Amino acid sequence: MSGIKTLFTRIIEGSVPCSEVASGPSWLAFLDINPRRDGHTLVVPHEQVSHISHLSPLQLSELWQGVVEVQRKLSIHFETTDFSIGIHDGVLAGQEIPHVHIHVIPRDIDDGGLTLLACWPDSPPIGSIDPDFPKLSLLADQLKKY
Repeated sequence: MSGIKTLFTRIIEGSVPCSEVASGPSWLAFLDINPRRDGHTLVVPHEQVSHISHLSPLQLSELWQGVVEVQRKLSIHFETTDFSIGIHDGVLAGQEIPHVHIHVIPRDIDDGGLTLLACWPDSPPIGSIDPDFPKLSLLADQLKKY
């Protein structure tokens, strides 16, 4: 962790207020101040890192337990079982605060939300092109080497 505390670390420490939804031994969940829809919640690990691959195994496990607990609460309140779960893992992925955080957004049929594909509006629609299986196989083989 760098010497500069992120906004989320300051929220976890209590020096910046939040609208807490739930907490665990190593995570905090609070409502997003710029929600995409009602109930949009952030689940944040106490460990201040910008990439999920830098979290300790225990912290990573407990963070996902936090996501499930938030879903449980939101399911009851919003009467839904469906959620969009998002992680911007690093600045190039759209992460605005350099501290891992998971967006949990309750969904329903009339919420106007789109799929992940909306992030790439110029991509061809799913099913509109034939998969390039040789290219996919080559990349998969290359990735298996690491």
